[in-house]
Amino acid sequence: MAKYIERPLYIDRLKPFIGKSLIKVLIGQRRVGKSYLLMQLRDLIKKQSPDTQIIYINKEQHEFSKITNSDDLFLYLKENVKGNGNVALFIDEIQDIESFEITLRDLATRGNYDIYCTGSNANLLSSELATFLSGRYIEIKVFGLSYTEFLVFYNLQDSVATFQTYLKFGGLPYLINLNTEIQVAYEYLTSIYNTILLKDVVTRFKIRNVKFLENLVEFLADNIGSIVSSKKISDYLKSQKVNISPQVVIDYLGYLESSFLIFKVKRTGIEGKKIFEIGEKYFFEDIGIRNAIVGYKTSDIHKILENVVYLHLRMAGYSVTVGQEGNKEIDFIAQKAGEKIYVQVAYMLTNEGTIEREYGNLLEISDNFPKYVVTMDELTEISTYKGINRMHVKDFCLKMV
Repeated sequence: MAKYIERPLYIDRLKPFIGKSLIKVLIGQRRVGKSYLLMQLRDLIKKQSPDTQIIYINKEQHEFSKITNSDDLFLYLKENVKGNGNVALFIDEIQDIESFEITLRDLATRGNYDIYCTGSNANLLSSELATFLSGRYIEIKVFGLSYTEFLVFYNLQDSVATFQTYLKFGGLPYLINLNTEIQVAYEYLTSIYNTILLKDVVTRFKIRNVKFLENLVEFLADNIGSIVSSKKISDYLKSQKVNISPQVVIDYLGYLESSFLIFKVKRTGIEGKKIFEIGEKYFFEDIGIRNAIVGYKTSDIHKILENVVYLHLRMAGYSVTVGQEGNKEIDFIAQKAGEKIYVQVAYMLTNEGTIEREYGNLLEISDNFPKYVVTMDELTEISTYKGINRMHVKDFCLKMV
């Protein structure tokens, strides 16, 4: 039996809604562990409410292949639900059931259905759920393993070497079943990437220019943490003898976002509310997949660190933007429930110029919200400089989640 760990980060968010008529939707990239979260919820409900009937549908298993649309789903439930008691319904990869929202809306009105779903396509889920189930569902974003979960899952001690392993392989849970040879791991990660591209992008959005799509992903993987725009990408591709308009680039970027392969991070004013419409950063849902696409190179360490810090801020429930004021940039402005933190990410603070750049922009911010400079410098504890916290990146990730 495959190994799984408790993931309280998500289970605790879901516990208040167990037994409620709201539909609980777990969204995220393929293979981040959504199915195992469903299993944990199923086991929890079995323990808490042994009289509740459990119905579990996994659209990736052949026995459920005949459930292709809303009518099939309704008929399956009619045939398998016994009596009028409480039912806990679990549907894995629900986007593979056409018009699923019609049946879910019906079930949500009955009062005895406790419904949980997973999905790997943001656009499909958000549009259908918002249209047909407004006010009747909650959405929980599921990520791969955080660094804290990575330590527990692999039974490892926190160390710089362990964190470097995390940076290299990322947080997809199934990797524990493979050996630690980088070639083997990256072959698996490449297969996941190909599945996402084929199933969640090419097939779903009827993409014809697959080669361009692959080139676009490679460009993004090479430029994580850099400000890019659709025009910049289009111009770059033209230099490679690929003539693609900025609008097509925008469309393809949206498709990649909807599959949870990448995240788009907008720029905002550092202290104001200005939102920049052109130019954003892109980060990968899983740094291991990014490394499998373009290779793990020590020269890319700053990019990789920035990606991992972004992920941990998101895992901790923050909304995140890039701060911009003239030529000055703050890597991340993270906000949650009225709280705000500012984060600068650097590989090493090796000279006065680097120190001035990383601290200087933070020092010019007039509010009193926490400010962090996180690096890979050898640090035994948190230090402060003029009120700014300096931490090792791994310790910052442990602090977040």
